[in-house]
Amino acid sequence: MSTTNAQLNELFTSIQGEGPYVGERQIFVRFATCNLNCQYCDSPAALELTKSYRIERTENLDNPVSVERLVGEVAGLNKPVGVHHSISLTGGEPLLQVNFLKEFLPVVKKEVKLPIYLESNGVLPGFLAEIIEEVDIVAMDIKLPSTTGQSAYWKEHREFLETAFLKELFVKVVVGKETKIKELEEAAALVAEVDERIPFIIQPVTPHGLVKHRPDAQHLLAFHTAAKRKLKSVRVIPQVHKLMGLA
Repeated sequence: MSTTNAQLNELFTSIQGEGPYVGERQIFVRFATCNLNCQYCDSPAALELTKSYRIERTENLDNPVSVERLVGEVAGLNKPVGVHHSISLTGGEPLLQVNFLKEFLPVVKKEVKLPIYLESNGVLPGFLAEIIEEVDIVAMDIKLPSTTGQSAYWKEHREFLETAFLKELFVKVVVGKETKIKELEEAAALVAEVDERIPFIIQPVTPHGLVKHRPDAQHLLAFHTAAKRKLKSVRVIPQVHKLMGLA
C-alpha cells in the first residue's frame, strides 16, 4: 500500500475548453498549490492547501488523498465507460506533487485505461522528466511576463519543451491587452527551435480578477501572423468552457 498522499482542490468530469482538444470530455484531477501566481489565474482556489476537496462539486472529502483512494474515485467517475477522452491532471501545478504522481499514474492507467493529459505551467522540467514515461499528452504553457505579471522563464521553458517533446505536445500562450509582438515572437521562436511542427495555441485572456480587458481582434491577428512566420500550426482559441458556463 502506498504511503504517498496528494493534496487536491477538486475532482470532476467536464468538457475540455482549451487547446486542440477543446470539446472532449475528460476526468479532471485538480491538484492544490502552484509555484507561480499569474495575475490571470482562473483557479485561485487551487493555489492554497485546504483541509478538503470537492468531488463533482457536490461532496467534500478530506485531504490528503491516497493513491488507492484517488484511483477508486477516478474509476468511479469513468461512467459510462467510453465517454471520456482522457484524465486531465491540472491545478494549481500538478508537477509539484511529482512523488505522488510517480505512484499514482501507473496504477490509474492500468485500472482506468485512459490516456494521461498533463496541464503544466512549463517551468519544472526536472519534475516532468521523472514522470514523462507515464504521460501521453502534454499541454504546456509558455508564460509571458505581460500577462502573468511575473518574470520570464525562457530557460525553464526550453528545458521543459525538450523533455515534453518525447510525447504528444502542444503549447498554449495566454495573451492580453498589454502583450507585445516581441514577446509572442520570442515564444514562437523558442518552440520552433525544438520543432516547428509543435501546435501553438494563442489563448486570449479571459477577464478575471486583476485582468479587466482581453486583446482586440487586430492584436490577435497580429499575434497569429507573428507566430505563423516561425511555426507550422498556429491557432487562436479562447477559453471555450467559459462560454459554455462550465468551470
